[in-house]
Amino acid sequence: MNWKTAWLLAALGSVVLLLFWLWTPDKPRSELEARYLAAPGDMLQVGPWRLHVRDSGPRDAPAVLMLHGFGASLHTWEAWAQALSATHRVIRLDLPGSGLSEPDSANDYTDARSLQLVLALMDQLGVSRASIVGHSIGGRIAWTLAARHPERTERLVLVAPDGFASPGFEYGQVAKVPAVLGAMRYVMPKAVLRMNLAPAYADPEFLTDELTTRYHDLMLAPGARDAMFKRLEQTVLTNPVPLLNTITAPTLLLWGAADAMIPVTNAQDYLGAVKGSRLVTLPGVGHLPHEEAAQASLQAVADFLR
Repeated sequence: MNWKTAWLLAALGSVVLLLFWLWTPDKPRSELEARYLAAPGDMLQVGPWRLHVRDSGPRDAPAVLMLHGFGASLHTWEAWAQALSATHRVIRLDLPGSGLSEPDSANDYTDARSLQLVLALMDQLGVSRASIVGHSIGGRIAWTLAARHPERTERLVLVAPDGFASPGFEYGQVAKVPAVLGAMRYVMPKAVLRMNLAPAYADPEFLTDELTTRYHDLMLAPGARDAMFKRLEQTVLTNPVPLLNTITAPTLLLWGAADAMIPVTNAQDYLGAVKGSRLVTLPGVGHLPHEEAAQASLQAVADFLR
């Protein structure tokens, strides 16, 4: 064996060892449910979807439905849900392939499918109207629901919502998902995820090991990473202004002034498109005000819902 062959074999062996070390397999669903499922009854069969849903507060109180953002789960709303449950029926769910909800059996993660799901859940729970709260991608689903189904929407709270074109997400085009992100289907060490989560928070101290562990664990649910990237790959944005113009529900926009993911300047697009909408900004807060500034953001939302 010459030295070149020996070097190539050694290099190949090192790559294989590195990939083996970085490879991040799914976690057993039973293990994740033991840690993150509050009660067995929170797993609901809704049409073709097996969903993780938490339904708290008086059943005869005004309903609030919460939709999380990309890569998140219903746990992101914990502080808001606990407080609002004193005066409202608070319904929050993990979207298919997120948190503890199983992936969509049809592998359909389009917004149209998400609307179908939300309406089916509301029907199953006997909720004819609700105030819809949505963050980021969940915000896009929320405002689309409010536009297409005003009869089901009481009020609308949009937390740093997605929907307007941005680099990599042009109107009428399939989203461009970088190959390095696709590799996270197989390789996702917690340290790498922490680096990806960090820009979402203005205060680096807020991203604790406990919070990182929860995000990491739930992204390792069986099929979750594949579902997450299929949701991105199936996203085709259209100019949202015509739909936003039709929204009649009172609308609150909530934004962290230090949001590095969807900048607060985007709020002007929504204020111009949604009649009567108003904006609350939170200084020194990033993309997740309901986590990073739970009490300050909650006050604005509670006042608006009242």
